[in-house]
Amino acid sequence: MNPPEWETGQVADQPHLAASQSAADLFNSAVASWAIAAGWEIGALDELSGKGKLEARDFAEEHDLHVQSTRGMFTALASVGVVEREGDTILPGPLFDDVFRTKSFFHWLTRGSASLFTAMPTVMKNANRVGEFYTRDAPAISFACREINAEVFDPVFWEVMDGLDLPFTKVADLGCGSGERLRQIARRHPGVQGLGLDIAPRALEAAKAATAEAGLGDRISFGVADARALEPRPELADVDLITSFMMAHDFWPREKCITSFRKLREVFPNARRLLLADTARLTDLPDHRFPMFNLGYEVGHDLMGVYLPTMEDWEDVFPETGWRLLKTHRLDGLTNGFIFELE
Repeated sequence: MNPPEWETGQVADQPHLAASQSAADLFNSAVASWAIAAGWEIGALDELSGKGKLEARDFAEEHDLHVQSTRGMFTALASVGVVEREGDTILPGPLFDDVFRTKSFFHWLTRGSASLFTAMPTVMKNANRVGEFYTRDAPAISFACREINAEVFDPVFWEVMDGLDLPFTKVADLGCGSGERLRQIARRHPGVQGLGLDIAPRALEAAKAATAEAGLGDRISFGVADARALEPRPELADVDLITSFMMAHDFWPREKCITSFRKLREVFPNARRLLLADTARLTDLPDHRFPMFNLGYEVGHDLMGVYLPTMEDWEDVFPETGWRLLKTHRLDGLTNGFIFELE
């Protein structure tokens, strides 16, 4: 397969062609982002990762997919080097491994947050920013975040969990999404009970179904609740470990954060540790050096009008919340992430 001419330097001495192709690359990458999310959701990326090759028509027919649409998806993936095409044979391309590792970010953007970004010029107008002025797909975001958690947060999370110097019998996960974290904890700690709280009923429906299917329905329960405005309830009183991943920014701005975290001390009187994980706004990198997730994450929350705290914001606020910061675990690489270990 011959490389595209812009990869061989053949347009380097023709600036107008190079600029035109750069614009085309941006456009093609946008199309490919949707194809990456689709390829993951229909199982094509997993099959390529496992088998190293597939036939487009055979794959489409096996999964009851429209053949022409399936070929179009693979064409989009090939345009940016995720796959290579030899007739109907699809092979991993030079970018396949990196994209396979980060596929959930593309899904978060194009499936979970599509309606928000599509409406960008609309939501930017102050006249439209009233009531529920934007939408996102909560189940799709939950689906993507399960993989983002596994790829980005889990390696550090389990190191923190293994290093805890206290026993625990009941865990509450705030913003539990798919419930996968609670299921993992329950499998690793057979005597532990779990409680998942989330503001999105549709996400909780999927979490309940997955938990029942895993045979853990008798140990893990779920409830619709806003973690920012919890009130004392009997089922919260005996929680001794709290986790919260990828929603910590929802506690802000600052004064609301202080109020909410103080409230958590009242709502969870026996909680001895809080593991708080999220992505912080970047302040020390030029715009063209954003890591994998931060640009979409920050722009999306700017559109929603949600304040994203920096690391400095977080470290400054804890002394007023009633929680003491024991240790900060940084997640370098795909996102400007952290896990705060609080007591």
